[in-house]
This record gives sequence, structure tokens and C-alpha cells, in this order.
Amino acid sequence: MDTNHAIDAFAALSQPTRLDVFRLLIKAGEAGIPAGEIGDTLGVRQNTMSANLLILARSGLIRREREGRNIRYYADMNGMRGLLGFLMEDCCGGNPDLCQPVIDEIACAC
Repeated sequence: MDTNHAIDAFAALSQPTRLDVFRLLIKAGEAGIPAGEIGDTLGVRQNTMSANLLILARSGLIRREREGRNIRYYADMNGMRGLLGFLMEDCCGGNPDLCQPVIDEIACAC
């Protein structure tokens, strides 16, 4: 992940509703959540939620799949890994072996 992409991801997460959406989708895992259910769960109107979901999707942190007339959203684990990798790229003075315990702790088999 490059700096500009990381800035876009951080900007997407810097708004409370979008951060809540991302965390909700992380929690949902592989099952994902339909768009309407996300808004209902978080108490956010549909048009506001649509705008927030679009920003998160453009940042590469979530992905969507159409299911007939509905859209189901998922956390994009590759996007999240890319962002975490960007943050830890130069950790420990450029000696990534020292950071391996942290990397192992945040890595998941999703």
C-alpha cells in the first residue's frame, strides 16, 4: 500500500459512522451484512449510510456483492492487512523480525 492509499483509508475511518460500519463488518466476518441491516443496526438513514459505504468501498476497506436486488457488504481483509502492513512497514528500526509477535497477534485467518 502506498502513502496516498493509506491516507484515503485513514480518512475513511476518521468519521464515527464509517468507523462503526467497518468494525461491524469486521465482527460479521465472512457472512457480511446486507446494506439495510447495517443502517438499521447503527440507526443511520439509508441515504447517509449509502454515502458512508461508498467512501469505505473506495478506500479499499470494504467490498460489496450484489444479491439480486440487495447488496451485501464485507470487510475487505486484504485492504485491512495492507493498511496494517503499511503502518508496520518500518517498525523496530527497519528490523521487522522484532515486530513479528505483534504481526502474529493482529493477523487472522479470515
